[in-house]
Amino acid sequence: MARSGAVSGAIFGLLAAALFGASTPFAKLLLPGFGPLSLAGFLYLGAGLALSVVRLIRGRIRPRTEVGLRRSDLLPLGGIIVLGGVVGPVLMLVGLSRISGVASALLLNLEAPLTITVAIVAFGEHLGFRETLSAAVIVLGATVLAYAPGALGLDAIGVLAIAGACLAWAIDNNLTQRLSARDPVELVQLKTLSAGILNTGLALSLGQAPPAPTAALIALVLGSLSYGASILLDAYALRLLGAAREAAYFATAPFLGAALAIPLLDERPSISALAGGALMVLGVVLLFRARHQHLHVHEAIEHEHLHVHDEHHQHAHEGPVSEPHAHPHRHAALVHDHPHVSDVHHRHRHG
Repeated sequence: MARSGAVSGAIFGLLAAALFGASTPFAKLLLPGFGPLSLAGFLYLGAGLALSVVRLIRGRIRPRTEVGLRRSDLLPLGGIIVLGGVVGPVLMLVGLSRISGVASALLLNLEAPLTITVAIVAFGEHLGFRETLSAAVIVLGATVLAYAPGALGLDAIGVLAIAGACLAWAIDNNLTQRLSARDPVELVQLKTLSAGILNTGLALSLGQAPPAPTAALIALVLGSLSYGASILLDAYALRLLGAAREAAYFATAPFLGAALAIPLLDERPSISALAGGALMVLGVVLLFRARHQHLHVHEAIEHEHLHVHDEHHQHAHEGPVSEPHAHPHRHAALVHDHPHVSDVHHRHRHG
């Protein structure tokens, strides 16, 4: 079960990166008809509206099995919305206005190592040597992909703004992982819909003109896929892998966006782009093949989340049981040895 969850998490993470990376060339084509904040607002609104429809249809098709958000989740949810949906995009736009696109692309690669650092230092996740090496190779590939000699043109405020955006998204990723046992559709719907309303309102208050109806519709559709579906898949990856491993897989987004830009924008890959892509592919293969296994202790805990009766969930039920299901349940203390990642059941110290 642990290995199958890691494989599913890797697939979800790579699909999320592909969808998000694809938004870059399409957004570049849309940008002339929008202000930057307005475009961000419409992309998030498209995601939020699409997920609202998904929740409505899902509710009519089958009974709810996922655990919904609780009042106790309001603080981390607020952090996710404000940091991930507003602070991150605004700081990125400030940085883009002051430094070159190449420098911005390089600096935006800080999100992955910052996410990994926050996950390990602040939230107790762990990467083994091979996993750390794999993540480093992926981040190096993303850096090489964006690098163009002599085109940096750095500005201190611009650099700090981009770095601040990456830190905001790093914290957002880790907070989302903390809520990954909740219903991902509900979580991402609230995040994207709130961010869309806030960004659109901010754009209007700053005098950015609304886009033409056709451009607005295209942005909403693009947002439903490259933000809505992408962030939802990423939430499942965070649930299955933890924030540190998810960040490594999601760091492939620039490569996947650059690959799509070749036919869409008639661009030709440079030697650095090909080298960066090769490094990222190598890093993904290494990370996928890495195994983290040792004797570890599960402390006794009581919580609620969607589950099946695997080795971590052996408890009695009254009457017939269908799986997967969710209910409050207790885990007795357990000591065992098997491959695992930093999911909700594997937050333990390492020597």
